[in-house]
Amino acid sequence: QVQLVESGGGLVQPGGSLRLSCAASGLIWRFHAIGWFRQAPGKEREGISCISLSNGRTDYSDSVKGRFTISRDNAKHTVYLQMNSLKPEDTAVYYCARGPLWACPSGSIKENEYDSWGQGTQVTVSS
Repeated sequence: QVQLVESGGGLVQPGGSLRLSCAASGLIWRFHAIGWFRQAPGKEREGISCISLSNGRTDYSDSVKGRFTISRDNAKHTVYLQMNSLKPEDTAVYYCARGPLWACPSGSIKENEYDSWGQGTQVTVSS
């Protein structure tokens, strides 16, 4: 059974940084992609980044490009999302999810291409 567990969320001031982790189990690591999504109150879930667990190729939404960096640790079966220069509009619940290899990179990060989801971790950017 696939299990994804996010951690690392919290409260941070504007301009600050956080690193989220997504620990994965129950999947054949190199056969999948992992995507990061976020959902702010009253808004739809947004795909913000993804990484191919096969070759490490990545993709980002325009809203986070240049500020967020996704990476993977193959030995630990963990995907990270380093978030820098955080803004109040980055406040949301952040989720990681498993997708097929062809989902990343594909030019967009689509929620319906990912199946197994973590429980989410809250990120609040506020002074």
